[in-house]
Amino acid sequence: MKTKYILLAAVAIAMLIAASQSIFILDETQQAIVTQFGRPVGGARTEPGLNFKTPFIHKVQMFDKRYLKWDGDPNQVPTQDKRFMFVDTYARWEITDPLQFFIRLRDERSGQSRLDDILDGETRNAIASHELIDLVRSTNREPVVYDEYLEDIETLEEISVGRERIEELILERANERTSDLGIRVLDFRFKRMNYVQEVRERVFDRMISERNRIADQFRSEGQGEARRIEGNKERELARIQSEAFREAEGIMGRADALATSVYAGAYNRNNGSRELYSFLRSMEALEKSIDGNTSIVLSTDNELLKFLRKID
Repeated sequence: MKTKYILLAAVAIAMLIAASQSIFILDETQQAIVTQFGRPVGGARTEPGLNFKTPFIHKVQMFDKRYLKWDGDPNQVPTQDKRFMFVDTYARWEITDPLQFFIRLRDERSGQSRLDDILDGETRNAIASHELIDLVRSTNREPVVYDEYLEDIETLEEISVGRERIEELILERANERTSDLGIRVLDFRFKRMNYVQEVRERVFDRMISERNRIADQFRSEGQGEARRIEGNKERELARIQSEAFREAEGIMGRADALATSVYAGAYNRNNGSRELYSFLRSMEALEKSIDGNTSIVLSTDNELLKFLRKID
């Protein structure tokens, strides 16, 4: 009896193991291929839910159903005009036919490796077939100049293709080469472009030279403006001084005229006034003409001598 229970338990365990080996579940992010001895059996399993297979004979190969990313390695690539650039790219792709993908590539690692060959090759071909200006610009828009000193800089050279169109061409050609692999490239973009070191240094030197030219232009204009302001200042100063001198001379002339008029009136009023006036004028002349160390010789009829005698 005990042996019978052991046998029943063993059968039950075997049935559970067989059931577990015959069922597999797919979620929304997965798709699968069932293989028998390494060869696919039936079609691709793409619908989420419960799926069945022959236990111990069939195996399940899972693939991602979501969008996958591809990140290229930065490469040094020459353009059509012989300028070497470091180009870094990325793309998104998906497995559209799991069965074909399994037959041709087996797994996602092989798919990434195959995309390396395809996208890197198409990128090199596209860059080598176009000039640098087409790789860095997408449109022939007019540049907007915000600073007046940049208005004399040459306008941008026109492009014939443009960066966006080159990306589209790479995407189209890549999908042509992946059409029999069960995958589709959804999007391709240039992530970064940069000159190689020696070209970058020449570009920097040109930028520095251009900025130095603009700085020299500013200095020249500033010096010219400074000289103009200095000349205006000197001219205005001379004008103010001239007008002030003329005004001062006019005031002094009017004052002298008034003083002369007063003296003349006093002189004509009476003889005493005339003598006082003559005396004062003589004293003023004497004060301005001699000092304590001065010797003078006067004639006997000199008016000044007459006044000095009267003082004695």
